[in-house]
Amino acid sequence: MHNLKPIREHLGVTQQVLADGIDCTQGNIGHYERGQDFPPDRARLLIEFAKHRGFDLTFDHIYGSAELIAPKRRTRSEAKEGV
Repeated sequence: MHNLKPIREHLGVTQQVLADGIDCTQGNIGHYERGQDFPPDRARLLIEFAKHRGFDLTFDHIYGSAELIAPKRRTRSEAKEGV
């Protein structure tokens, strides 16, 4: 079992945006969200995708019971500085 849909919703992205971010199709995301096994190689890509959006995601978030915590929002000054 996995938590892809809640993670995607937590990140605030569409199935298509997530699909583009983890190199698969929107249809794949739909299948995963309806219960198809989510491969570990895609989970690694999801962790990197989330990291680029300021969200620290782990395998325990994806496959386990770790609580999802809101991503850190960058301030305007951090965004200007590239932090």
